[in-house]
Amino acid sequence: MRKFLIVFLSVLLSATLAFAQEAADSSAKKKNENWKLGGAASLNFSQVTFKNWAGGGEPSISGNMFFNAFANYAKDKTTWDNTLDLGYGMMRQGTKKTQVLFYKTDDKIDFASKYGRYAFKYWYYSGLVGFKTQFADGYKSITDSTRISTWMSPAYLNIALGMDFKPTFENHPNMTFSLFIAPLSGRITFVTDSLLSAEGAYGVEPGKKFRPEFGGYVKAQFKIDFLKVFTYTTKLDLFSNYLVKAQNVDMNWENLLTIKLSNWFSANLSITLAYDDDIDVPVDRDGDGVCEGVGKRLQFKELLGFGFTYKF
Repeated sequence: MRKFLIVFLSVLLSATLAFAQEAADSSAKKKNENWKLGGAASLNFSQVTFKNWAGGGEPSISGNMFFNAFANYAKDKTTWDNTLDLGYGMMRQGTKKTQVLFYKTDDKIDFASKYGRYAFKYWYYSGLVGFKTQFADGYKSITDSTRISTWMSPAYLNIALGMDFKPTFENHPNMTFSLFIAPLSGRITFVTDSLLSAEGAYGVEPGKKFRPEFGGYVKAQFKIDFLKVFTYTTKLDLFSNYLVKAQNVDMNWENLLTIKLSNWFSANLSITLAYDDDIDVPVDRDGDGVCEGVGKRLQFKELLGFGFTYKF
């Protein structure tokens, strides 16, 4: 299953890029008018070493990478937007033997394909397919080898039909915005790992491998380049299950600020906020640093890195 999905995503994105390239090669003018291809890759490292250091501390080494690519088609009354976001990070802290040698700090696979036909003004009739999962195992902590996530556990498949609002900014060519509103949406949560499935992780029934949901879906995307060195990208996903607690909206909000330091190096700040009503997280109720139980909470993740960045 894992190999099949990797091959499927690779072939789908490759076919998209190949089709775009084939259409683009027919004439330079058509390339500029119909397809926009691009992306960015970044690789960041940090390392700290101590020896006879009076102030104390533990040595550590960490690294993270992200890869973003897009292939967007627009001609006459048709649009087709494709994006692939990958992220992965690991950390090793201290010299003592721990349960987990390298602790995962980031892990993301996010693919989306959206097709639209012009309706009126800046609105399009649209359909979207989205898929999210992660590459590797995740653990409770660096001292606890209990696995809490892995490939396809969880994974999310979204299929949605609705309207897409895509205005143009003639005075700001470096700005893009899209608001996709889908009152008809289906989401399937996969937990294919046997141990996690048996625990009923991520909202599936114990022993089940997947959980279907029907509801409404909203996806907003915004990107802007400004002052020649700054690029800000934000993406907000909202989902409401019509059948179970429709008022408890699941949210995933990703923000990425890139600061160009030179042609090859940049600083990156990534902030993600997430809430899923089907996921319980450890909760410290009295503020003593010890988690007494689990509950539903707003999740927060921040990554700051400096390193090599390549745009294409």
